[in-house]
Amino acid sequence: MIKVSVLYPNTPGSTFDMDYYCEKHMPMVHEKMAGACVRYSVERGLAGGRPGEPAAYAAIGQMFFDSLPAFQNAFGPHAKAINADIPNYTDVVPVIQISEVVVG
Repeated sequence: MIKVSVLYPNTPGSTFDMDYYCEKHMPMVHEKMAGACVRYSVERGLAGGRPGEPAAYAAIGQMFFDSLPAFQNAFGPHAKAINADIPNYTDVVPVIQISEVVVG
């Protein structure tokens, strides 16, 4: 299984509309990748590892696929539309990581 993580750094002065992200963006992404995206999750950053330390990421979106080609084939045709929606909920440039799920 492949996990695509979209991490939004918790940058001072930045904006992130969690409601839009959860209610509009992620469902739209899931629909565009219908059949390939097995499931998705969204996390809101609360705190860092030390008391009083801010979270490194304001939010993290994760999508799960059976394989890397499944993700690439599903994302490619919709990349422009998905990326064009980002300014509707944040002014942060996301960090993307594609991982193989080894346990879990």
